[in-house]
Amino acid sequence: MRNLNKLMLMSLALLALLVGGCGDNASGKVSYPDGKISWAAHSALSGVPKELHDGIQARAAADGIQFDAQNAGDNANLQLDQVNQMVDEKPSVIVLLAMSGDSIIPAVEKANKAGVPVIATNRDVNGGIFTNVINDEKQAGQLQGAYMAAHLPQNAKVVYLSGEMSISAGRLRWEGFKEALLDKRPDVQLLAKSSTGDWTYANGVKNMTLWMQMFPQIDGVASGNDNMALGALQAMKAAGRYQPGMIFCGVDAGEDALASIEAGEMTLTVKQDAKGIADTIYELIKEIRKGNAPEPGEKLVPMIEVTKANVAKYK
Repeated sequence: MRNLNKLMLMSLALLALLVGGCGDNASGKVSYPDGKISWAAHSALSGVPKELHDGIQARAAADGIQFDAQNAGDNANLQLDQVNQMVDEKPSVIVLLAMSGDSIIPAVEKANKAGVPVIATNRDVNGGIFTNVINDEKQAGQLQGAYMAAHLPQNAKVVYLSGEMSISAGRLRWEGFKEALLDKRPDVQLLAKSSTGDWTYANGVKNMTLWMQMFPQIDGVASGNDNMALGALQAMKAAGRYQPGMIFCGVDAGEDALASIEAGEMTLTVKQDAKGIADTIYELIKEIRKGNAPEPGEKLVPMIEVTKANVAKYK
């Protein structure tokens, strides 16, 4: 009897190990390669997220793969519920645009345990196992800084409008700018860097209005996005301080920024390559559907510099 009980305990332990190991995304295997593609977005579609959604959906439709899209309406708790439900539905993959990089972690970990690969994009995710397909945010700042380094006069004075520094895009764009301009051109003086980067046009107006009162000379403006750059440009025009040849750099290649570049006012923007991201994600999905889980970590997609020389291509 004692031997029988011992044998039963050993069998149960072995079964627990087998069950625990099944569906673990870290093993490089996929539990449901023939399942649908689940898309979990932080909010209603617009801008780059819409381009990503439309690009992946179109390729899935062409290949006859079911594509199920949900958006959380800027509600982190709702997105957590949505992604948990997606895992229960056994998709081949979840493409995640996180509302909150912290609160979504339990759902990512649930997907890991179920053997459902997670591909993150557009927003940070702060835990669990996933593959992050994003544009090279640091390169955005490097392109701005390199352009200014090549075109600013000696002893130029510049200001920088920060994006939200609590997220990687804000931090990395600033770091790239600093490395490409300020570290390479010690003659260029950084007059001011904003501390409240909420990405808005109004923020650009507010900061530039203050800086014009403080500094009689401003030769260049770099910004974490187009909205703030355009706000700063308008503030300088309204104050009669704007001069042709001043350098204004943004990120996003939005319609207003492209029109301003075409008109010869804003100088440069950096376009996130949504098509490149969508293509990269879909190539991963094709491998997943063969049963191969993607390697965790980042896959960086280069950004695109847009100036008056090539703006017509992107309008």
